Amino acid sequence: MNISSGIDLIEIERIEKALDRHGEHFLKKIFSVTELERLVKFRERHVNPRLIAAEVAARFAAKEACSKALGTGIGPVSWREMEILNERSGKPILRLTGKAAQIAGFLGYTSWSVSLTHTRGMAAAVVVAAGD
Repeated sequence: MNISSGIDLIEIERIEKALDRHGEHFLKKIFSVTELERLVKFRERHVNPRLIAAEVAARFAAKEACSKALGTGIGPVSWREMEILNERSGKPILRLTGKAAQIAGFLGYTSWSVSLTHTRGMAAAVVVAAGD
């Protein structure tokens, strides 16, 4: 079995500053249309800017962790090619498209696991890829 993992930790304040400076432009650079639709719904339920920034930070960290599990870093793949979605239960899942999906296929990864967390000041994510 072929297994790879990636982890990322980010200060939520860094995402707050990016949102303050760049707003929707930042979000559209990082998130797919599907992810943005989910974020709109999240914002409707949660008006606290700090909580919104924590949610964005955790998903940003998951994309960084995914790029590490792929062994590429962010450069060769687009942020939007690594989608952090949710099952109906709320469990985070990863969907790859484009070059990210091609690289994963080449490496033989067929299964992904994602874990997200955040505290008052930090957000983190772990991504594990597995295949035969």
